[in-house]
Amino acid sequence: MAEIVAIRKASETSETKPPTTNNIPTGRLEITIKISELPTPRAVQNSWQQFDINCDGIIFTLTVKPKMWNKFSTAAASYPMWVAAISGKMGAKTGKGFILESPGIQVFEKKPKESQEEAPGE
Repeated sequence: MAEIVAIRKASETSETKPPTTNNIPTGRLEITIKISELPTPRAVQNSWQQFDINCDGIIFTLTVKPKMWNKFSTAAASYPMWVAAISGKMGAKTGKGFILESPGIQVFEKKPKESQEEAPGE
């Protein structure tokens, strides 16, 4: 048979203290967006390129250096099938979504899967 030893209010226990900035670990929010189409850029100051990416209805605005855009567009043009991983920090909220700060772009060749019709070893 169970015996009740003590009943305390939640506010009386030391384990239910409200979190403070002293006991909450800090982290960094990074976002990775994958695309397989080359976005249409807009030229902004100093030839930097700005473009938008729609991620499930949330629009992320990116601004990249001309050198990064040239590498991105060249890599995308050189592969028949490709996927780009764009990562960065979540920035300020805009009227239509967010800004992706400090973006980095990696382009990977996407190889087509071999058909299952061909039997291996035949």
